Amino acid sequence: MLLRYDPFREIDRFADGLFGNPARTPWMPMDAVRKGDRVELEFDLPGVRPDSIDLTVERDVLTVKAERQWLPEEGAEVLARERTHGTFSRQVLLGEALDPERIDAQYDQGVLRVTIPVRKQAKPRKVEIHSGEAQSIEVGSTN
Repeated sequence: MLLRYDPFREIDRFADGLFGNPARTPWMPMDAVRKGDRVELEFDLPGVRPDSIDLTVERDVLTVKAERQWLPEEGAEVLARERTHGTFSRQVLLGEALDPERIDAQYDQGVLRVTIPVRKQAKPRKVEIHSGEAQSIEVGSTN
């Protein structure tokens, strides 16, 4: 269904290893779950304005881009600045079983939920097995 390889994530892990930050987590974590005839992806985007999110599909690659900006007020003394800011992106490779033409997306309370239907051709179906005798046997599952 989904291919897990993210080349940018691998580069980040390599850089973190070189510069001593092995515990760093990705800024845009994602969960992926199959629910019957669809796959749901959820991306954590806390503090992101909905109008700064860009979701595109090109061939079999889903790209999520988002921007979170924070500038302290003039004259304010910044005591700590640990949250990540700027423009971020994440790519997910979609397998052939998914239908990129019918993707739906919703953003609520800092979570972007992307729903991708499974193609009709990829859904499980029963296959009738014929034997050399006059009877036939049904084998398979409809789930």
